[in-house]
Amino acid sequence: MKPFHSLLQMIDTLHTEEDFREYLEDMRWHGEPVCPHCGSISKYHYKLTQKGEFKGLYKCKDCRERFTVRIGTMFEDSNLPLKKWFYAIFLFLSHKKGISSCQLARDIHVTQKTAWFMLHCIRHNIKDDDATFDDMTQMDETYMGGKSRSHGNGTQGRSLKEKTPIFGMVSDGLVYAQVVPNVQKTTLYPIIKERVRKGSTIITDELNVYNALGKDYEHKTIPHKQHIYALNGFHTNSIEGFWSHIKRGIKGIYHLASKKHLSKYCKEFVFRYNTRKQTDGERFNDFLQSFTERLYYGELLMKPEWAWESN
Repeated sequence: MKPFHSLLQMIDTLHTEEDFREYLEDMRWHGEPVCPHCGSISKYHYKLTQKGEFKGLYKCKDCRERFTVRIGTMFEDSNLPLKKWFYAIFLFLSHKKGISSCQLARDIHVTQKTAWFMLHCIRHNIKDDDATFDDMTQMDETYMGGKSRSHGNGTQGRSLKEKTPIFGMVSDGLVYAQVVPNVQKTTLYPIIKERVRKGSTIITDELNVYNALGKDYEHKTIPHKQHIYALNGFHTNSIEGFWSHIKRGIKGIYHLASKKHLSKYCKEFVFRYNTRKQTDGERFNDFLQSFTERLYYGELLMKPEWAWESN
């Protein structure tokens, strides 16, 4: 099925809940329903009718369990119609800086609490970034959080009491970013060695933590303290541009991202950056076709009982 060009085209094409259900089935199953209980794939699963009408309820021809296209996905047991889920996903993926839960609540007529949970369900099911780099790689760190009160004490606004550090790298148009506990060699080097091929060119600012990179990489340093931002064709403008983008999004749209959930917001902006060459419709279809799983509200809030159950 061809991707939608816009949200308006989706509205004009899909009219009923059955239309949305059939579209989701086509994206996930491609004409052959998959039983979530035993994994059986067949177009001959039984279609069960309700009052003479088929409403998307199947019975597996092998294990005899009943299922719908929602079972085993982020939509399982949700009281919301697929229409509202589709609108939320399309808006979330297509808005360059995201969409706030307050705005989404007004757009699809749900409570702010429900909209907040829906957005986190979508973030939870964005594909994890597995980018690796073997070309010229720019690296930098930034700090997110409240206004630092220690700016005048030699921390340059980087006190971990108020702010959370994020480490990132860009190469060949792809970005990787990760929330880290601190900006130290023992924290950053394992990430670098995992993501960047040995011998590649790495470009950083003059922060001392990067000094030992020259042992395994071709290390280029840009002396930002001397107000030099490009040297012999090398720069860190791309990763700094990404930092600018994520900060404008969080400050301008979300206004606040707690330490607990900052990594999820970071993942969201990385996903949009790395899929920026796709159309909104292609990004939407790819999301529906990818594996998704249910997120429970207690799990999202990281309540102690959920941590215990996961162990």
